[in-house]
Amino acid sequence: MHSIRRQTIAALAAGRSFDLVVIGGGATGCGVALDAAARGFSVALLEATDFAQGTSSRATKLVHGGVRYLAQGNVSLVREALHERATLLANAPHLAQPLAFVMPAYKLWEAPFYGVGLKMYDALAGSRGLGPTEFLTASRTRELLPTVQMRGLVGGVKYWDGQFDDARVALALARTAQAKGAVVLNHCPVTALVREGGNVTGVIARDAIGGGELRIAAKCIVNATGVWVDDVRDMDRDGGTPAKPGIVAPSQGVHLIVDRAFLPGTHALLVPKTADGRVLFAVPWMGKTILGTTDTPRDDIVREPAPFHEEVEFILTEAGRYLSKTPTRADVRSVWVGLRPLVKHDGDDGENTKSLSREHTVLVGRSGLVTVTGGKWTTYRAMAEDVLAHCFDRRLLPRRAGGVTVHLPLVGAPSRASTSMTAPPGEHLYGDEASTLQALPGAERWLWRDGAGGLSEAMVRFAARHEMAQSVEDVLARRCRLLFLDAAEAARQADAVARILAEELGSGFDAAASQAAFEALAKQYQTLP
Repeated sequence: MHSIRRQTIAALAAGRSFDLVVIGGGATGCGVALDAAARGFSVALLEATDFAQGTSSRATKLVHGGVRYLAQGNVSLVREALHERATLLANAPHLAQPLAFVMPAYKLWEAPFYGVGLKMYDALAGSRGLGPTEFLTASRTRELLPTVQMRGLVGGVKYWDGQFDDARVALALARTAQAKGAVVLNHCPVTALVREGGNVTGVIARDAIGGGELRIAAKCIVNATGVWVDDVRDMDRDGGTPAKPGIVAPSQGVHLIVDRAFLPGTHALLVPKTADGRVLFAVPWMGKTILGTTDTPRDDIVREPAPFHEEVEFILTEAGRYLSKTPTRADVRSVWVGLRPLVKHDGDDGENTKSLSREHTVLVGRSGLVTVTGGKWTTYRAMAEDVLAHCFDRRLLPRRAGGVTVHLPLVGAPSRASTSMTAPPGEHLYGDEASTLQALPGAERWLWRDGAGGLSEAMVRFAARHEMAQSVEDVLARRCRLLFLDAAEAARQADAVARILAEELGSGFDAAASQAAFEALAKQYQTLP
């Protein structure tokens, strides 16, 4: 076990009572922990697996206001998201950057119709906009999207949003909270809530790496476990009382990764309304192209959801309608699936996820357990402020002034980005910590190369020493995004990564088991139904 993890567990086991325990290390949980720590509260953050292992590492990689939400008339959600978009891009420019989108038009009415809406989008962003919406000729559309389907093309519209590395932003939030004094631990599932006099006063957790149980007391407990919030809510009841009604209706989003040749350049393609009314994205990201996404109801919640046959067919077929070369199953380098925690309201049956709320919900139970779910990655910071406002209103914590994270750079943030997020992954993703990375053994020994980027031995060591990585999956799925970019290549690197982690993590690390588990996972990311 790495010495930093040993110290963290010792700090949690010391019998200290925290102001706040946050359960869940995704975007929302890490955001709450950072906001509370930045206001001076004592905070413990516990994640059952790894930071952003669930939904928060499986986004479409867009930092956006939500053009489709504007079409639905949800102006307040869009305005908030556009404000938060600018904040995230300013606080982590190495991990979140502006991205230009092009909507190709194949009917004369499409460009003016969508253009008017996008001009409104610009107006809502105001001074925090990233660039003006432009109307394009067919030839200019072809220049920006070299592989767009030209048959019937009459023009297009260009507008601006943002993109990011979701998993590394979540990790940066956790590490920034840690720098502000929070005690942060991954691979430590909460197994029970501690109740006294009907109130929640702490949690019991299990160290999944070293074994052993932790009992941690706190004034306030926040349940920020995404699609799993109902499991924690069920812990918050007496043995004889019935389970609480579920508040989450999961929706599945599927993404396919193909080579950059299908969409060269630095502009993304957006189809706002496909043949069946869904949205289609083709996004240049880290040297590859993301195709997606779907919005399919599920009635089960699993750690590694698999795509449905019809979802894969939809994405490939629709992409073929708008790209000059139709991607096939053989072209897919990786397929990954995320579950969105959509919020049910009274009367919702979860069958039509398009009608469920994309906004977040905060509930405070009779015991004082604070539950937050729903929302979107872009608004994680505003969600965190709302959670703490509920804690203050219920007098679970003393009120303290907010706004402390608006201008708070995340760990590693440089003054400006050196390389585009559309480029292959590399040292630029470490921002101001690149010099620390380069000083580690193996900085010049590359396990995998992609242009000027790739994965070096030093990056694996950095993941173990500074980024709390505990497994081959932690490194290849979320510290380096190779599993999401090319699952077969990731599987080929598993042995080398396991050997380096064994050196870094010591005798308690089972390299063979970690490698085998990752190779099985990588097979799933290569499998199309």
